[in-house]
Amino acid sequence: MNKFLLSSMIFTLAAFGAAYKIPEQSARSIALGGAYVAGAEDADAAYFNPANMSFMPNKSFFELSTTAIYLPSIRFKGKVYYPFEGTLKQANAKSKSEAFLVPHMHWVSKEYKGLRFGLSLVTPAGLSKRWHSQPQIWSAEEFTLRVGEINPSFSYKLSDTLSIGGGIRALYSDGKVKVKYPHLFKEDMKGDTDLRWGYNLALSYRPDPQITLATTFRSKIGLKEKGHATGYLGAFLLTKDPKDLNTLIPYHTAAKVTVPLPSTWTLAGALRISQTTKIELTYERTFWSEYKTLDFDFDDPSVEAVLGRPKAKNWRDTNTFRIGITHNSSAKLTTMVGFAYDQSPVPESRVGFELPDADAYILSLGALYSYSDRLRFGISYLFDYKTERTISPAARNNNGIVGKFDEGNAHLLNFSIAYRY
Repeated sequence: MNKFLLSSMIFTLAAFGAAYKIPEQSARSIALGGAYVAGAEDADAAYFNPANMSFMPNKSFFELSTTAIYLPSIRFKGKVYYPFEGTLKQANAKSKSEAFLVPHMHWVSKEYKGLRFGLSLVTPAGLSKRWHSQPQIWSAEEFTLRVGEINPSFSYKLSDTLSIGGGIRALYSDGKVKVKYPHLFKEDMKGDTDLRWGYNLALSYRPDPQITLATTFRSKIGLKEKGHATGYLGAFLLTKDPKDLNTLIPYHTAAKVTVPLPSTWTLAGALRISQTTKIELTYERTFWSEYKTLDFDFDDPSVEAVLGRPKAKNWRDTNTFRIGITHNSSAKLTTMVGFAYDQSPVPESRVGFELPDADAYILSLGALYSYSDRLRFGISYLFDYKTERTISPAARNNNGIVGKFDEGNAHLLNFSIAYRY
């Protein structure tokens, strides 16, 4: 039991949080709570639904934006199993708050022989979590992941009502993991990836000028982090001799781990209910069940023996339901509001401190102001409210956790500038 719990505490370090995917990548997508697929009609259509580029006016579109993300402290109230004492002990704590600036860029070309081309620079996954107290630092003293994506895309208009599109996804990521169990192990791992490749597909059907039906698919991409790990191992972990409890063995070794950015399928419909108002409904299926195991690979055989044991994750596929409303308040002002319900993929038995996740309710709003026929400014805000996540003793959590996580929310504030020519 001690060996199993120790391995579990170590291996939660690369769980990349629960829903570490970031769907919102532009001013409109944030303002509409991600309900922006069938109704995509600006430069960001290149990313969210390239098939829609065929239905846009024959101009070039460009958007540049920055999203400020703030993650307040997550609070944990409960107990954690101490494997070498064989008991649950009180472990109330709060994580550190986190703040980030995330850039986005989108571009759509004019039509060329029935084809249109697009390009997006986005950050589809990532973020960070840090704790400063024991036992939380056993698995998540610091965990940071950054992912950047270049997504060139195209569309082709098959008829006045039907268009197809797609693109190539090129991802680069880097990360940092720090964990520590005083006198037993310490790890500081840094790594990055080569370019990892994938694709996206899209189809849009417009049976009526007021109605658009669309479906999109993004492929799974394995983020294979390669780098080095430094730290120490307690000799006791290798010899099981009590006399070695105070003997530490330093190490520096090559290390790697692969974690999936899962495939995603969306089905959406947009309806213009009046000349000034459009509503969109979006269903999103994320195939988190592709995340079955987590396996670190260390070149040093001693480190591999202690930290290299594969761990089952067995996440589950999730559903997200989104609704967004766009209203042209005047010739210059467009307002938007959105709501979504997003399921967590992490079973109760797998929740850990690296980024504890729960089902979420998303509320959002935003406004676009047209300074001229070509230039537009935007501001959008999204609040991601995480429900309380309770881990019961019956769950037999593999991180030894019994208790409750709450206050795990997120705030996103986006500023954008768009230009058409």
